[in-house]
Amino acid sequence: MKTSDLFVRALENEGVEYIFGIPGEENLDFLDSLRGSSIQLILTRHEQAAGFMAATYGRLTGKPGVCLSTLGPGATNFVTAAAYAQLGAMPMVMIAGQKPIRKSKQGRFQIVDVVDLMRPITKYSQQVVDGNNVPSMVREAFRVASDERPGAAYIELPEDIADEQTDASIFDVVDARRAIADDITIGQAVQMIEAAERPLLLVGAGANRKRTSIALKHFVEKTGIFFVNTQLGKGVIDDRHDNYIGTAALSSDDYVHCAIERADLIINVGHDVVEKPPFFMEKNGKKVIHVNFYAAAIDDVYFPQLNVIGDISTSVDAITERVSISPQRDFSYFERVRDEVDLHVTKYFEDERFPVLPQRLVRILREKLDDEDIVTLDNGVYKIWFARNYECYAQNTLLLDNALATMGAGLPSAMLAKQLYPQRKVVSVNGDGGFLMNSQELETAVRMNLDLVVIILNDSAYGMIKWKQENDGFENFGLDFTNPDFVAYANSFGATGHRPQSQAEFCEMLDGALNGQGVHVIDLPVDYSLNHAILNVLIKESACIL
Repeated sequence: MKTSDLFVRALENEGVEYIFGIPGEENLDFLDSLRGSSIQLILTRHEQAAGFMAATYGRLTGKPGVCLSTLGPGATNFVTAAAYAQLGAMPMVMIAGQKPIRKSKQGRFQIVDVVDLMRPITKYSQQVVDGNNVPSMVREAFRVASDERPGAAYIELPEDIADEQTDASIFDVVDARRAIADDITIGQAVQMIEAAERPLLLVGAGANRKRTSIALKHFVEKTGIFFVNTQLGKGVIDDRHDNYIGTAALSSDDYVHCAIERADLIINVGHDVVEKPPFFMEKNGKKVIHVNFYAAAIDDVYFPQLNVIGDISTSVDAITERVSISPQRDFSYFERVRDEVDLHVTKYFEDERFPVLPQRLVRILREKLDDEDIVTLDNGVYKIWFARNYECYAQNTLLLDNALATMGAGLPSAMLAKQLYPQRKVVSVNGDGGFLMNSQELETAVRMNLDLVVIILNDSAYGMIKWKQENDGFENFGLDFTNPDFVAYANSFGATGHRPQSQAEFCEMLDGALNGQGVHVIDLPVDYSLNHAILNVLIKESACIL
């Protein structure tokens, strides 16, 4: 068969459902092979958006999402999405075309060494030089992309290789069982937990796996130990749990850091160095147990006293089974911190001013969405408020990026979530800056017949950087812009645009959009005036003084 036919069969063998992207002339053989396959091609308007959708598929399913581009500028448009998947531990496989490699008559036109370009930001980057290698290369790319820690893989298929004949056969997909921690290490972890007076569980990005979520719930319920999470660990355990203190939304000086400072043992499950560190270790007697798929990288900030290495859920289950409950522990301080966090988090939940405060928006969305409904965030200062204030009742129901933290990913992520879970309500929250970085995908969303709500927080500025600029004592400069008429813009794509003039009108529009059909875009004025008053003085009013 043709190599391109074999390639598509290899993808089907991996269980690929969708390919997102923009084909070029170098992909025509591959495109023709895809035409008769079970895989659905979702044509996007920019390769970056295709990459974000593929990465989000990986995040939500645990299986690599797949995206497609042509050579040169198409492939280089994948770079940001590759970094997004790689830093965010989202399994993704990128496929790109290339000019003929056996005999080229076009010189260097559009030819960039994308294979080498991708190597620093992927786990696997290879060019197919022989059609017989396709089965092994596809299998290896998917294996590497999926293995802990997950990430991005890149395969380049030149057009002459795609057209050549091959008699190679598909490789079986063989799942490998992860190694588990040994009994001695589990015993040491149990001893440290039982000896601690104020143990605290910290749930990180690597714990955001289905089986780990169940294991951690059992651990908390048996031991009564309180927990905090990082932004990418949010929702692993239901935020309504009595032992939930809060989310580390800031690097330091947030209320949850009071609990971290007072703990004498931190059980750090799923720690990932891509997130801003929720605590800095010092040689002051505080101990840390590192529970993860791999050992901790030691530096001046992080040097745990015990590594529990292996499948996380299995390790947590083993610790839970063997640990004894200490009736002598006094968790009253953690209870006070939790109550203090609740007090400050809810302070502006009922504020009726307009333009709306981000804290109030968080409350409105939480009240109107069910447990399994999904909010996706682009990147901006509002992300801090959602991380701190939005209660997650289930895993992956608040999709934020605390790794690459790129703008432009919010809308494509929401589109994928709705495509994957059509029965759930999905809301995409974007700043006006980030929205316009991939707003062309409104056409894609309309064409996909998605029922989707897109909220644009309109402050006519790059608000996060503006906040930092002012906070660091710089003059206001270079961060303000003007916006188009977002209502007319949305309507021009076949979506429905809305512009509320009050909170009551916004809530009415939101209800209609959530319960209606099609893509709805709400241009919502936002008030960030309290950012400085609240975010910059947290430690002065924090629970640490209790």
